[in-house]
Amino acid sequence: MPLSDFLGALKDNPYFGAGFGLVGVGTALALARKGAQVGMIFFRRHYMITLEVPSRDKSYHWLLSWITKHARHTQHLSVETSYLQHESGRVHTQFDFHPSPGNHIIWYKRKWIRVERTREKQMVDLHTGTPWESVTFTALGRNREVFFSILQEARELALKQEEGRTVMYTAMGAEWRPFGFPRRRRPLSSVVLDVGVAERIVDDVKEFIDHPKWYTDRGIPYRRGYLLYGPPGCGKSSFITALAGELGYSICLMSLSDRSLSDDRLNHLLSVAPQQSIVLLEDVDAAFISRELLPTENPLAYQGMGRLTFSGLLNALDGVASSEARIVFMTTNFIDRLDPALIRPGRVDVKQYVGHCTPWQLAQMFQRFYPSAAAGEGERFARRALTAHSELSAAQVQGHFMLHKDDPARAMENVANMQE
Repeated sequence: MPLSDFLGALKDNPYFGAGFGLVGVGTALALARKGAQVGMIFFRRHYMITLEVPSRDKSYHWLLSWITKHARHTQHLSVETSYLQHESGRVHTQFDFHPSPGNHIIWYKRKWIRVERTREKQMVDLHTGTPWESVTFTALGRNREVFFSILQEARELALKQEEGRTVMYTAMGAEWRPFGFPRRRRPLSSVVLDVGVAERIVDDVKEFIDHPKWYTDRGIPYRRGYLLYGPPGCGKSSFITALAGELGYSICLMSLSDRSLSDDRLNHLLSVAPQQSIVLLEDVDAAFISRELLPTENPLAYQGMGRLTFSGLLNALDGVASSEARIVFMTTNFIDRLDPALIRPGRVDVKQYVGHCTPWQLAQMFQRFYPSAAAGEGERFARRALTAHSELSAAQVQGHFMLHKDDPARAMENVANMQE
């Protein structure tokens, strides 16, 4: 059969025509689908706004609490166990339900917001062992103010949960992590130091906080260092805790004896300390001692207990790369063991001795512990206590009072038996 006749027969065949029509419909559907995809991409780029927050960001846990508050009707949940401290000091376990990884829809300020929480299965945080996560917010429109509003509201919600409490941070790797649960703020009046000592330090810290421009105008680094020294148990750490509560600050605890602490890590941690926090270096004499006290046969002792060097500590406190807007408190029981370079002005601006109880302190402590006692009983207790003991620490006196919680008369009678 000639080729022209064969093609004519195919053209007249009804099955060939139907197949040709099906091919045309399939092509049209494919083009429509492609067009819809391109249109959706264009719409997302120009008429939708997205915010992604990784779990390593400080606001991530704030946002989880915010999502929990607004996504009350979601059926997919994950649990987070925490501990809650009551005013009495008793602690009980608390279970918080957060929306689990996946997609959630929230109605917020007359907008529908799509929240996608994702979790990496292959990547984990080496310090905590938890998988890396992220949460993505998607909203219609091009105004990013809605995300600023969400972040601000999440921050205020987190601050409200910590209101009236002091947050303790500890160094984990290259960042600060909350340590335990927030503690009830300790009243400044609960720590009795010698006459005028507490007031002098509090006034100095508040003056520093309220006048950053004074430092900037004069080209002086905006940082302040304090050293509290004296015998153990006399109230150094307790006062710093009460001071943080008075200022509404958190406390960043750091041990210079940590063997994993290096010069670079210390410098980094001081530069990324949470805002409105006090960096506390306790017992600095345990990490480094004065060069003048070194035995000649052991020159390596001055290099410290870990990878942190003395020069690295000095540079972190007052070097070219040291951070500003920082308050550092150091404590020691033996100031004579500290190298003069560590406590010179610029690194330590205020040195304060916190010693054994004076008669005034003993009288004040007695009256505060037993507010119903008659006037003058505090002075009588102070005389009897110092007659029986030449030196008394605040911890010893408080321990004695705890043995006679509701009986000031017995506390007075048994003062000679106070534990050394």
